[in-house]
Amino acid sequence: MILTRLPIYNMKHINCEKYIEMFLKDRDVKDRYASFDYCFNYFQGFKNKKDIVSFENIEKSCLHLWFYLASRWMYRGSSFLLQTSMKVYEDLLNVIVKMDSEIRKMDVDKYPWKERLIIDCYNQIKNSLIKNDERDIVLITKIMLGLFWCIPAFDEYFSKWFKNIINGNCGFTKVNEKSLWLINEFYIKNQKVIDRYANKTETLHFDKKKTNILYTKAKIIDMILFTYGLKNWWSAT
Repeated sequence: MILTRLPIYNMKHINCEKYIEMFLKDRDVKDRYASFDYCFNYFQGFKNKKDIVSFENIEKSCLHLWFYLASRWMYRGSSFLLQTSMKVYEDLLNVIVKMDSEIRKMDVDKYPWKERLIIDCYNQIKNSLIKNDERDIVLITKIMLGLFWCIPAFDEYFSKWFKNIINGNCGFTKVNEKSLWLINEFYIKNQKVIDRYANKTETLHFDKKKTNILYTKAKIIDMILFTYGLKNWWSAT
């Protein structure tokens, strides 16, 4: 199915390059946000994805996902994760390795033809981790971002301020055709800048070596909207 194109008028322009540079300016291997890179490097490093859940690797795999989510504020407040150990991710990772391998190659430029793959991935992760009607949109999109970098995280900074850019056309309370289309539309309108940074921004390596793993377009968009939302949040407080 191809996304239904509904006209969006007056999508606000923001200086994407400005917010990318703000994020990258102080990027360092000891910075909290480096956990994005370490998590992605780890899971992308498996040629055979079944090795992620092998007897030798499952504990380390759970640990990587656990710490990445902790660095992204998912262990605070009343989160149900506070009552769990990292072993809670074992079932989830066993679901992940059985998913269509195309999810590991997914990016925003492919959304119009592959939105069902994204939605199915979301639902499978949700069903494997959410048991008691806990809030899921932020947690699941952050997991998808950390493992695959295929979609921005629908957190407060992203959702509130992206909604402002698109004049309230979507609340980003669900991963569905409309929300994916709007992210794709944002990419199209800012493609030149997003592609330029996606083609040159390498992930950080734990021992400061260069990697050959590049940021995805979805990760660049997450970076833009997170920084834009964080800046506006501080300005409004």
